[in-house]
Amino acid sequence: MAPKFDSFILLAEMRTGSNFLEDTLNTLPGLRCWGEAFNPAFISHAGQQEQAGVTLTQREADPLLLLDAIKARTDGIAGFRFFHDHDPRILAHCLPDPRCAKVVLTRNPLDSYVSREIARETGQWRLGDMKTARTARIMFDADAFNRHLARLQTFQQDLTRALQVSGQTAFYIRYDDINDIDILNGLATFLGVEARLDHTSDRTKVQNPGTLREKVVNYDAMVATLSSHDHFDLGRTPNFEQRRGPSIPGYLLAAESPLAFMPIRGGAEDRITEWLTALDGAAPTCPEMTQKDLRKWKRQNPGHRSFTVVRHPVARIHEVFHRHILPAGDEAFGDLRYTLRDRYDVPLPEDGIADADTRRAAFLGFLKFVKGNLGGQTSIRTDPAWASQSVIVQGMAQFMSPDMILRDTALEQGLSALAGQIGKAAPALPGEDTAALSRIYDDEIEAAVRDIYQRDYMMFGYRAWSQAA
Repeated sequence: MAPKFDSFILLAEMRTGSNFLEDTLNTLPGLRCWGEAFNPAFISHAGQQEQAGVTLTQREADPLLLLDAIKARTDGIAGFRFFHDHDPRILAHCLPDPRCAKVVLTRNPLDSYVSREIARETGQWRLGDMKTARTARIMFDADAFNRHLARLQTFQQDLTRALQVSGQTAFYIRYDDINDIDILNGLATFLGVEARLDHTSDRTKVQNPGTLREKVVNYDAMVATLSSHDHFDLGRTPNFEQRRGPSIPGYLLAAESPLAFMPIRGGAEDRITEWLTALDGAAPTCPEMTQKDLRKWKRQNPGHRSFTVVRHPVARIHEVFHRHILPAGDEAFGDLRYTLRDRYDVPLPEDGIADADTRRAAFLGFLKFVKGNLGGQTSIRTDPAWASQSVIVQGMAQFMSPDMILRDTALEQGLSALAGQIGKAAPALPGEDTAALSRIYDDEIEAAVRDIYQRDYMMFGYRAWSQAA
């Protein structure tokens, strides 16, 4: 039976024990870890410019050349250590490859930060025996630690998502476990190696075995600073919305000007369509483009600009309600209206005619439904008309980010600047009718919308609708 893996990548960071783990793995017949093979500054180990017959220059030109070389020169499974700042090309190659095993080594971020700073202070990055140990105490720098933590978290999140998307799993091992023979033999089993360990490597020793108090000069200040860290991310804004694509078929192209409008449903589509019509003297087109079509348009229109408009969440969701949910006309979401009334008890008038009190009650009922829908609590798909604007903008960026994201509260200034970028004078912007919303808006509606769209309020910096103008 052929082995499951033909290579492995040890995903770690500085000061996580990766040297020690590498040395131990290299005592197992059938495995060889080739160090930091794709470190931008060297090959495998500090100062080394060649490995497996491949020079640093050759590796920079083609990283797969080195990967193939170390595989060819390994009797068994070849691997290497990879940190977040190593060659991204090899990571992009190895992550989706199911034949490349993923081993993820982690350590308490504070411990790894302190260890790294001590190593920088002493110049000693690896210890073979305690008689040559150099020691130092460091000053804790909160800003530097926060940057260190952010890098680690971002890298780990990217790794997790890549493995999930490709349907793979990794072998996770902590710094505290790299001396545990049973766990290390479990790693050997994961990699498909028959040999087993009865001891760990004696080449690399722990450099700084003391407590943090012994290592950090301003220990008390560090503890006080870290007390404000939200270890459980209690302040996060949960988001259970499905990721969205770029929705290129819905983009509008100006009739003559090199402008592409990337609309967000419930936003300022009508006003932008009128503005583009006035700009060129002809209505914009919606050619139901593919990505290929949009690339062609961009090539044919040098100096092109793309833009989208975000709208205050209260005004946007009310626009959706006012146009598609409350009325019973042509633009109404007919089947959804029936479902909202029948299953979700939204008090929608059958004929769509409502006074202010009825409209307000129906709107609040619809908001309750939207909250549950975005939270994954209904069987009804999330329509782009009420999907979070931040999620929609992220979806756009999967193909291209808009050159400008304009806010409805400063739309005239934004469009004037946009027109200036293509050498045209901006026409007047049609006004916005907010009378229907003004008649029912109050603190309860503001609170209900904010509860649904916390992320949009935070990402786009919105205040209450009554203060937004």
